[in-house]
Amino acid sequence: MPSLRHPLLAAISVLAACTAQGTPEASSAARRAASGNAPPAIAREFRGAWVATVDNIDFPSRPGLPTATLRAEIDAIVARAVQLGLNALVFQVRPAADAFYASPLEPWSEWLTGQQGKAPDGDFDPLAYVIERSHAAGLQLHAWFNPFRAWHPAAKGAAHSSHVTQRAARLCVQYGKYQWMDPGEPLAVKWSLATVQDVVRRYDVDGVHLDDYFYPYPEGKQAFPDNASFAKYRAGGGTLGRSDWRRANIDDYVRRLHDLVRAEKSWVAVGISPFGIARPGVPAGIQAGIDQYEQLAADVPKWMREGWLDYLTPQLYWPIDQKPQAFGTLLSWWHTQNPRRRHLWPGINPGRALANAKNWRPDELAEQIALIRAADRAPGHVHFSFKALRSDAPHVGGALRDRVYTERAVAPAMPWLDGTTPPAPRGTWRDRGVAWTATPAARFVVVQVRAANGWRTQAIVGAGSGACDVPPEAKAVALTAVSRTGIASEPAILAR
Repeated sequence: MPSLRHPLLAAISVLAACTAQGTPEASSAARRAASGNAPPAIAREFRGAWVATVDNIDFPSRPGLPTATLRAEIDAIVARAVQLGLNALVFQVRPAADAFYASPLEPWSEWLTGQQGKAPDGDFDPLAYVIERSHAAGLQLHAWFNPFRAWHPAAKGAAHSSHVTQRAARLCVQYGKYQWMDPGEPLAVKWSLATVQDVVRRYDVDGVHLDDYFYPYPEGKQAFPDNASFAKYRAGGGTLGRSDWRRANIDDYVRRLHDLVRAEKSWVAVGISPFGIARPGVPAGIQAGIDQYEQLAADVPKWMREGWLDYLTPQLYWPIDQKPQAFGTLLSWWHTQNPRRRHLWPGINPGRALANAKNWRPDELAEQIALIRAADRAPGHVHFSFKALRSDAPHVGGALRDRVYTERAVAPAMPWLDGTTPPAPRGTWRDRGVAWTATPAARFVVVQVRAANGWRTQAIVGAGSGACDVPPEAKAVALTAVSRTGIASEPAILAR
């Protein structure tokens, strides 16, 4: 388990064919292909799924499970992700100012152990374990934070004495059925950012991911109760109106988030998943029930212009045929808001496919992914949520496994974080396959096999030392190292 020391305290067995122990590449692949025996370029696509822990949506199946069962449930999530062809999990670590990891700053979550502040049996750390199992299986693991939610109405027990509502009640406000840390309170912002910094510092995550809750969604006609913090701002000489002040608070939070993650680990990606519509009528013909810019105080296009994000995951949960919120129209518009050409990986909703939502086409999920792929040379998407992907329905899990994800893929590279090319793995033949060793510069190893019908990607597994059985008819194997930022090495080709 990672160390719990933090400077801010004062203020599975993977069900895959291989096991892991322990750009310019497109033109390079073309040159190699000319030799006749070289593998094709590795497929690139971000294929993620949110694993929601709030109210036990996806994990764990219920609070208070023994550690052995918690491990088994994580193993099953990882194995299912590999079976479907995903390559990333977005795991919720802070649903409501609580923790699904051993935090020195906030209490263990009630949805994990059944009682806020109670640790799991045997010092079990779900975040450390899901990182270990995900990386071994060739999956990225992004830590998902809700930045300001402090209390959720699904909670059944009392708040622990270390919870923000108890330690610093003045930072929190009641709004509808929820309690929120007030983004207008500088200490609330510092507190929220400290939890992110702590995770990035102590855990080997691939990304930091925020959801869409900055200022909260409207509760009827109630005003968000930030009169006190706004009055302090104005008393201190602030001149902005309340709406502009709120947006400035969130802009400042996103900028500081970006900067602190870069300072801690420059290779860790920063991603945000906002509501899928920026404003009603933007673009023309699009309608929405809320105004994200005004009511959530989220100026998402500005964050993209400023370069504060490495990827954006707008929640495009509407069907292609629903004209007031048309999927394709919104997808195209978000691409126009990306001048720095960072990654745009929309959120999509297989849960609505299972529910046979209105206007939902029989192959809606596959057709949405096809539109995403057609719009971007570095495509990706994230499913909400993992629960729906447990279904083998032919238009959900069955479609992904059998028709949509026909080849394993690696997430698109982020060379602006680090464009260094890792060394190729060193591989050797063994009795039933190959073994290899990759340097610490690699996050994953991609195993491609050439048989009579050509090359295919057999597996993507964790780096380090590993081994893989290959079919007896294999003519050659290519081993490629992939760095933490997705940069691929030249393949090490082992020919029989």
